[in-house]
Amino acid sequence: MRTVHGASSPFMTSSSPPAPPGNLRAEILQALRAPEIRTWLIAAAVLTALFSPFLYRLFDFALDSNLYSHIPLMPVIALYLIWQDRALLPPHRATLPRYWAGAAALAGAALSAAYGIQHWSGDPLPVTDALALATGGYLLLLFATGLAFLDAARLRQIAFPAALLVFMVPFPDAVESAIETVLQHGSADVAYALFEITGTPLFRNELIFQLPNITLEVAPQCSGIHSTLALFITSLVAGYLFLRAPRHRAILAFIVIPLAFVRNGFRVFVLGELCVRIGPEMIHSFVHHRGGPLFFALSLIPFSLVLFYLVRRERRLFAAPSALPNA
Repeated sequence: MRTVHGASSPFMTSSSPPAPPGNLRAEILQALRAPEIRTWLIAAAVLTALFSPFLYRLFDFALDSNLYSHIPLMPVIALYLIWQDRALLPPHRATLPRYWAGAAALAGAALSAAYGIQHWSGDPLPVTDALALATGGYLLLLFATGLAFLDAARLRQIAFPAALLVFMVPFPDAVESAIETVLQHGSADVAYALFEITGTPLFRNELIFQLPNITLEVAPQCSGIHSTLALFITSLVAGYLFLRAPRHRAILAFIVIPLAFVRNGFRVFVLGELCVRIGPEMIHSFVHHRGGPLFFALSLIPFSLVLFYLVRRERRLFAAPSALPNA
């Protein structure tokens, strides 16, 4: 649990009485009394208004995309995590050196300018490349406002929720292609191993499997990149909410990679076995065209078991007297 009993409001100043517990309106008004919070919110609102035409384009693109349907949810998740831990936010302390804000602002302005130049040029970039430029520029400028107006202690506390906003950036085409290639080959290796275990006769040529009555190819659209990205984001949020040790959070995140190979490889294996045992018409079955959510749900079982094990391990670890922090 992340609750701290008896903690004051996150934005409470020496002259601000604590808000009544559970009174959302009072807590918001109390937060706005802090000058640095109020200034940052105004700066962030102005920046968002300036980028609103682009943000509308980004969200419209995301709602029509299977891979990027999570983008509109990322600001909601980040704000929820920050608000959930509002009682843990420290009081105001010294701010970071201003050159960090300046560096972020310059980088954000450069990306935004690059997006503007390509947008009005006669040779525009692919959609995802252009959106990656603009989204990266917006986020860097947004981070610059935080670095300029918020103190180091608060920035450290909200660093993880803010970092989640990176998943609003679409993959450039080259990056997406590289990820798909890795997932394709990893899935093909797992599928080949499963076919070998069951003794199914086949001939493999890279991503192509020639079975007795059908030939299968692990195509880019079968790489499972959407399910893998969704599970990776889930692993980061679950690690933040339920785990304390950085190494345990890293384990939970990295376990997503072999799970992706096993999930997609098992799906190729099941589809191949159905085509061999029943008939090649099974290539048009539910498993091929609509089976993604089913295999994603199956991958949640080992993921949940790993999370449960890590949570239990931390309970024993942090309950030990030697693991408790010194007073």
